Amino acid sequence: MTAAEIRKQFLDFFASKGHTIVPSAPIVLKNDPTLIFTNAGMNQFKDYFLGNKVPAHKRVADTQKCLRVSGKHNDLEEVGIDTYHHTMFEMLGNWSFGDYFKKEAIEWSWELLTAVYKIPVDRIYVTVFEGDASENLAKDQEAYELWKQFVAEDRILMGNKKDNFWEMGDTGPCGPCSEIHVDCRTDAERAAVPGASLVNADHPQVIEIWNNVFMQFNRLKDRSLESLPAKHVDTGMGLERLVRVLQGKQSNYDTDLFQLTIRATEKYCTKKYGQSEKTDIAFRVISDHIRAICFTIADGQLPSNTGAGYVIRRILRRAVRYYFSFLDVQKPLLHELVPVLADQFKDVFPELQQQVDFVKKIVFEEENSFLRTLESGIRRMDEVMGNTTSKVIDGKTAFELYDTFGFPYDLTTLIASENGFTVDKKSYDVALQEQKDRSRAATALDLDDWVVLEEGNTKFIGYEQLTSPATVQKYRKIKSKGKEQYQIVLNHTPFYAESGGQVGDTGILHFDGEDIEVTDTKKENDLIVHFVDKLPEAIQGDLIAEVDVTKRKATAMHHSATHLLHAALRQVLGTHVAQKGSLVNPETLRFDFSHFAKVTDEELAQVEAIVNAKIRENVPVVITEMPKEEAMKLGAMALFGEKYGDFVRVVVMDHNFSVELCGGTHVGHTGELGMFKFTSEGAVAAGVRRVEGVTGAKAEAYVSEQLLQLRDIKTILKNPKDLLKTIENLVADKMNLEKQVAAFEQQAIAQQAATLPQHAETVNGITFLGLQVSVSSGDALKQLAFALKNSLQNYVVVLTAEVGGKAQVAIMLDEKVAAEKGLDAGKIIKEKVSGLIKGGGGGQKTLATAGGQDSSQLQAVITAVKSLL
Repeated sequence: MTAAEIRKQFLDFFASKGHTIVPSAPIVLKNDPTLIFTNAGMNQFKDYFLGNKVPAHKRVADTQKCLRVSGKHNDLEEVGIDTYHHTMFEMLGNWSFGDYFKKEAIEWSWELLTAVYKIPVDRIYVTVFEGDASENLAKDQEAYELWKQFVAEDRILMGNKKDNFWEMGDTGPCGPCSEIHVDCRTDAERAAVPGASLVNADHPQVIEIWNNVFMQFNRLKDRSLESLPAKHVDTGMGLERLVRVLQGKQSNYDTDLFQLTIRATEKYCTKKYGQSEKTDIAFRVISDHIRAICFTIADGQLPSNTGAGYVIRRILRRAVRYYFSFLDVQKPLLHELVPVLADQFKDVFPELQQQVDFVKKIVFEEENSFLRTLESGIRRMDEVMGNTTSKVIDGKTAFELYDTFGFPYDLTTLIASENGFTVDKKSYDVALQEQKDRSRAATALDLDDWVVLEEGNTKFIGYEQLTSPATVQKYRKIKSKGKEQYQIVLNHTPFYAESGGQVGDTGILHFDGEDIEVTDTKKENDLIVHFVDKLPEAIQGDLIAEVDVTKRKATAMHHSATHLLHAALRQVLGTHVAQKGSLVNPETLRFDFSHFAKVTDEELAQVEAIVNAKIRENVPVVITEMPKEEAMKLGAMALFGEKYGDFVRVVVMDHNFSVELCGGTHVGHTGELGMFKFTSEGAVAAGVRRVEGVTGAKAEAYVSEQLLQLRDIKTILKNPKDLLKTIENLVADKMNLEKQVAAFEQQAIAQQAATLPQHAETVNGITFLGLQVSVSSGDALKQLAFALKNSLQNYVVVLTAEVGGKAQVAIMLDEKVAAEKGLDAGKIIKEKVSGLIKGGGGGQKTLATAGGQDSSQLQAVITAVKSLL
């Protein structure tokens, strides 16, 4: 069977058992502060387990895109090294929300594996939770007895809390689980060593394929457990491992899920899969990582230097490093695999096929950029090794290569070993851990347990009302980046929670005799939480929730303008334009979109004119809720990476112009926007442009400010008839003057260079020239030092200058002196000069410069350098 057939059989089986088949949620998580990626099939159902939301269906099944590369579940470093770990993988799952429990889950898993997939019974082992005395948790006897109906007792193994008690996180729903393992070894190997001894022992051929989690507890912050009001089933089976078993392979990478990309990779290098373990690891890494990269970008997360984007960039660079180092490929390769992957998954995850050109462009630009980084990193490595006499590269330097230049540690060690060097791993680990600690401290989020005052779900009424009576359902204290706040959940709220690029509302909660300011409103899973800096004296009882109307109105105007802008961009630039991010707040709008060239001034003017024409038409903004399928037939724009329910909210501004799925707030008619003006246009990433703009009163203020500046410029220039021509002439005159000044400066440098050598002195056989000179800039000082190169021999030169009240220093060393005396100009700057002048700098071994705030220490700098001789 093919992987596609195996996936279909799973979904068809559970459909026959009354399960509704639901689509995969996006791989990039939103509205969940505890996770940045979907790392398990249960993530999209978290609110059902927490009781925050009532499920539309009691039984569902799906295949979910998952990514495990950060936090508790981080498989990145194992990927490629072994044959069964992955970054991105598919989690097949069947779910029961307060419906069936252990009996049906166990019976159906056994039926599917043995009767449908025909896995031999004598290859299957199951595990059951053995209990934990420290938490007064009993053995899962119920699961044990159920398994006895199908499996011999010597194949039912007891598992400890680590392996057989599943927890969502530090807090939240949890419960015992029952894993199913398959022994893929040969008959001879199984006869020699019993499979039971290899279960959960990281044996590459005795692998877990399915986990049945029985959610029956809630973990509180103090680590205690309470029973959930309803019991749930949460199962997960890795498709990659299942396919391996059913296709009789010894490795996940030998299945049709990965072989297409492996064979495609072979076309772009001289290596072949199966020739050596070193190159095989590289093939496996590439075939795995390209999946994580592509599906994450397709779901809306671009590579970047922070957060989720940094994780994707790191995965991509790991793949580049493997083909660069082990497959001898030194030009972009990964982007060639994007169409292969898109075609392979077009029927199950069509979002990649729909954006294949965009994703390919992003991947190409990212790997091309990193290949340039590798080249500069290799040059930097050459410098480091050239300046290291002990044959041991300091770990701090290796970490700097990684942290500053993006140069991987293992590539540093590889190049070092090839040149007879080693790297101090201990000091590298110290530097890396310090960075992790800083990062963890910066993002640490400490959440208390909820204090529940009343049960129920929040009803959002903010589309119709901006003031509403309410009561507090629950609250808790949170601590983030050292700041303490509180989160409050109401039974009714007019406050819009940050979503879809629109910022959360602010306002006031009027308690009896006390007003509490709401500083922000966000979604946490399906909760609407109001952030406040303090709690009222009396939190129980009725209150009035009041949104800041002025800010809400200005935000809604910018959101409606964004819809008009999106439609206009598609009309002017083409239908390839798709939203890749947005921000709307009371002050401005920001819109990121796919486009492969700078938007010209003429195109921006066209777009602006179209938007303003629609504003003047005063088009009604029609908002309706309808089934998603009906909305798609209307031609509604849906955003990649967003999770939509069966019913969607459709915002229409002229059926022939703008129809979008949107949960945000909007004006009643486009005329309320007044006008729209662009304020900027630029690049965000390869293939992604960003425009910013304003509307309403903000647009009026922007235009007034621009006109005022224009008037002031005219006044300064004495109101010329042709303002543009006058400015062009001024710029031309300035350039000519700058050229003249540069020429005069070169003459002055040459004149000084001719006279300075007479001030040199001999110190221990070395020609030392240390002077404070007069120059116009730090660059001129550097040029002056370099101009002395041919006038001196066996020299050490230190020139200082005061430029604009600040200190400038240039140090130049003769190569022979540097080698014999063990001197390094860059190190002298850092160790002897920077502290004196309260500044910093650096450079090469024989020429380095520095700048600082304290020009009173210039003579001390000369003395300090001279003392080295």
